[in-house]
Amino acid sequence: SFMQGSKLEMPLWLAKGLHDSKRRIISVELPKIYKEAWRTVFSADANVVDLHKMGPYYYGFGSQLLNFDNTENPQIAQTAFASLPQTFISRFRGIMDSSQNAYNEDTSALVARLDELERALFRAGQKGLNDFQCWEKGQASQITASTLVQNYGKRKLAELDA
Repeated sequence: SFMQGSKLEMPLWLAKGLHDSKRRIISVELPKIYKEAWRTVFSADANVVDLHKMGPYYYGFGSQLLNFDNTENPQIAQTAFASLPQTFISRFRGIMDSSQNAYNEDTSALVARLDELERALFRAGQKGLNDFQCWEKGQASQITASTLVQNYGKRKLAELDA
């Protein structure tokens, strides 16, 4: 058994299960990367931070921590995670620029410091660049509309029929 006030690390799924609004079995302390000292680093220059080393799912995990807002410190969620979108925005441009400027290159160094969401964006940018280069060289048999555009067109047709 644990004494009241004991501290231990546990997986997110277990912490979410034990921290419900009625019983309050546990309270959750923010990981250091989401605390004020790190928010200061991010606001100074978010692009220098190795998010993958600090937590490969920085944005996703940070948004899950919003489940632990509690009565003892109601402003935790607002103060700790106000920097999440700003960090993402300030890093996004660099990620997309580097994905568009690295054609047929080893990109491992470019993605090493990115969290998994950012890596997915980088891969999407690379795929778009590669597809365009193939089309430009006449190597693409046809150009197809993206799923997003196709669905938008179907929705518009459905509205006209209604």
